Amino acid sequence: MPFDSRARTVARVAIAILVVLLAAWVARDFLVALTWAVVIAIAVWPIYIRCAISVLGGRSRAVAPLLFTFLTGLVLLVPIALAVHQIAQGSDAFAHSLNKLQQSGIPVPAWLARLPIAGEYLDLWWRTNLGDPEVLIDWLRGVNTENITAWTSTLGGALLHRLVLFAFTLVALFLVLRDGAWLADRALATAGHLLGRPGQRLVRKIADAIRATVSGTVAAAIVKGAVIGVAYVLTGVPHPLLFTVLTMVLAMVPLGAWAALAAAVLILLIHGGTWWVAAGLAGFGAATLLIGENLVQPALIGGAARLPFLLVLIGIIGGMQSFGLLGLFLGPVIMAALLTIWREWIGGED
Repeated sequence: MPFDSRARTVARVAIAILVVLLAAWVARDFLVALTWAVVIAIAVWPIYIRCAISVLGGRSRAVAPLLFTFLTGLVLLVPIALAVHQIAQGSDAFAHSLNKLQQSGIPVPAWLARLPIAGEYLDLWWRTNLGDPEVLIDWLRGVNTENITAWTSTLGGALLHRLVLFAFTLVALFLVLRDGAWLADRALATAGHLLGRPGQRLVRKIADAIRATVSGTVAAAIVKGAVIGVAYVLTGVPHPLLFTVLTMVLAMVPLGAWAALAAAVLILLIHGGTWWVAAGLAGFGAATLLIGENLVQPALIGGAARLPFLLVLIGIIGGMQSFGLLGLFLGPVIMAALLTIWREWIGGED
């Protein structure tokens, strides 16, 4: 008995859903990389189009996306390369310091004994444990080298996996930029076929929210890094330019700027900085990061995406809790989609 039209429609939908789920399962390890490529492509698309037309004249479909993909890779890799270079430069000094520690122990900081309440106790503990070379060597011998080796091997495997995903992201970014106009038309056509004109408005709103989130996040990271960078210079942190760049870059990663700030404070103390100067840097940096993350960044994103401040804040925090770093961008996008659907239901724009 042949199927009627309704049964055929249900069968087509069921088969389509099954195929989509199977495809997502097969590509599950690459979905994050694909999502990053789409997010980056949507964020840089207006700049990419202007540069492709004005500089290259649109003569080649491959040169412009290849150039933008290469520049994206440089922007992401240069700060990491700078940090690795600085670490490599300091490896000789670290080896010399390690040999010195084995001979004389770790000297007690002058400011430790002046700490209120627990200063004398901490000074005595430091001299007894860290200041005695024999005790320090015994402590180092007690470290489980097998665990360290296993941890290093795991870290190396995870790093290799991340490098493969990064390379896949760049390849996907090149393809998305090259065929971006065609993909955008297909997305609008699909949304219009499924949902009508509200679906097309939803797609446009999602694209606007992605651009606003990326631009707001980058702008807030630059502002936070620059302000804290001034504090690095004033307090005498070694290599202040490097720490400023690292703070800007890591400010786009959850808790990244806090790690850069903590490293700068620690380096300042190691190089002879007083404890009250280090405390002042830590307090000023923490205040700057709190204001930037909870006020400046949501305001920048909300203003560009026409989202209420509270929805942006919920989207950023909840998105990172749910999706990790990618949720920093997906959270506000989901909130923008929710607001767009609500506006369509009530039939208004505001």
